[in-house]
Order: sequence, then C-alpha cells, then structure tokens
Amino acid sequence: MSTGDRLRSVFTNLTFQNPIVLAAGTAGYGEEISRVMNLGALGGFVTKAVSLAPRVGNKAPRVAEFEGGMINAVGLANPGLEAVRREHLPWLANHYPAARKIVNVVGFTVEEYPAVVEGLEEGLSNGLASAVDAFEINVSCPNTKAGGMEFGADPKSLEDVVARSRKATKRPMLVKLSPTLPNIAEAAKVSADAGADAISVVNTIPGLVIDVEKRRPVLGYGSGGVSGPAILPVGVLATWKVRQATSLPIMGVGGVTSGVDAIQYVMAGASLVGVGTAALRDPRAPERIIGELDSWCRTHNVRNVLDLKGQLEWPSA
Repeated sequence: MSTGDRLRSVFTNLTFQNPIVLAAGTAGYGEEISRVMNLGALGGFVTKAVSLAPRVGNKAPRVAEFEGGMINAVGLANPGLEAVRREHLPWLANHYPAARKIVNVVGFTVEEYPAVVEGLEEGLSNGLASAVDAFEINVSCPNTKAGGMEFGADPKSLEDVVARSRKATKRPMLVKLSPTLPNIAEAAKVSADAGADAISVVNTIPGLVIDVEKRRPVLGYGSGGVSGPAILPVGVLATWKVRQATSLPIMGVGGVTSGVDAIQYVMAGASLVGVGTAALRDPRAPERIIGELDSWCRTHNVRNVLDLKGQLEWPSA
C-alpha cells in the first residue's frame, strides 16, 4: 500500500492527499510561506484572515514565545478583500494544485462575513476558480453591534453569520469555533443547522505573559491568544465534544507538534489536522509530522488514517 492510500483524507466533498493542513495565520496567502516550505507536500493550507476593509493590526510586538508555546495579538492584520482579490487569488490559482486552499474569513458585523465571501466568489469567477477550495468562517471575532460579544457565543448571531455566508457560496464552508465557548458542542449544532459543511476547532485561548524585568506585558496589545503544545489537550477535547454533537467533518487544530499528536485528533473525530505554531518555529515540521503519521499507520497496519477516526474508547462510568 502506498503512502498516498494510507494518508488520503476525504473532507466534505474534497479529497486531501494527507490530513495535515497549515492553520490560519501561519501560511500568509501561500506565496510568503512557499519560500521556506514545500506546500505541495501538505494536504492543504488555510490562508490568513480576509476582512472587508484593510486592517493594520495591533501594536508591536505582536508575537512572543514562552515555555509552553506562543502568544500573539496580531489583530487580524490583512490587506482587505480588494487587495486579496487583486494580488493573491491569481497566485493561489496557479501554484500547488495538489494542496487544497482554504480562505479564512472574518467580519465585525453579521453583514461583513457574507460580503467578504461574495466578494471573493466574484474574484474567483474570472478564471481563478482553483484559487479557493473552501472557506473557513472565523466566528471568534467581536460583534461590534452586540457590545463586542464574539459571534460564536451568541446563537442568533452565529446562525445569521453562517446562514448568510452559506447563501454567498456553493464551496465547502467550515465554521471555526473558540475553545472558550460555554458550550462548543451546541455552537457546532447551530452551525450545522445553519448550513455549515464542517467545523474547525479550536482557536487560540486568551492569555497574558509578563516581562517581569520591565513589569509590562510582552505583547504591545497586552493580552493575546495562546497557541502551541500547551493547548493540545484543549483542542482534542473540543474535537471529541463536537464529534458527539454532529456528524459534520472536523478539522482539529491546536498544539500539534508530532504525528502522534495528529493521531490524537483523528481518534477524537477529526478528518483534517491543522498545524500552526510548530510550523512557525520550524518550517520543516509539517512534512516531518506527515512522515511520522505515515510511519505510525504503517507500523500499526492501518490501511487508511481515517480508519482511526472516532476510535476513542471513553471510560465507562
């Protein structure tokens, strides 16, 4: 059996050559990271965020490491919809056809999400359809019309965002949920009922790292989102909770640094596994993880990695 057969993953109506995907915010729009990483070896990658208007982002420094991982407060900096259509969709359409491309979409009102998706679809209609395989709707953004509550925490806002975005595209649509939601399983159900094709879990966890010599936060913004090895158990548990709540495909993200970490996500119910912080630290990490994943499956006589999906045996009461 070939490596391709062992690692091939079907996600919604898309086939991925392997389940390892670069998580949002780590791949830029593909061109940047392609200078240091072979994107063609990956299952795919999620672009950095696209918002309706350009965003400058937060005050520097935006990223810092600590013993358990990384903390960042980038502030969803991006050039905005028009620049992405003009400058990045053509590149995505003409490079790395074997790697699936998922575009991360953000908004700060309910109306902004479908506007971004619709605007990207218009750009794809000009012979660039292969630039985007799916959209990832990041509902961890603050709803400026609802006092800053994140969309994922308000069932009505979540339903509206997903339903309206669904009408703007026929491509597969993932909804990315935060680990801080009071009931992530219920949010997954709301997303599914509103038209999501898949769920992506998890986003970063809020945190604070202090420079004790300066007596100031290490980040210019103050607090930030924690990622890296420390959040692996959080992401795996969220994946398992979502799997119990819905039959939608899941992309598990958070803390993956090895093939065994990826297998944990698959056993909890994921069909794709996102790699983020590990790739920022070492651009060779994703290919290494793919190799370790294949080696584990080969050693354990696993015909296809998705045969492991949902095989977690929960302890009896």
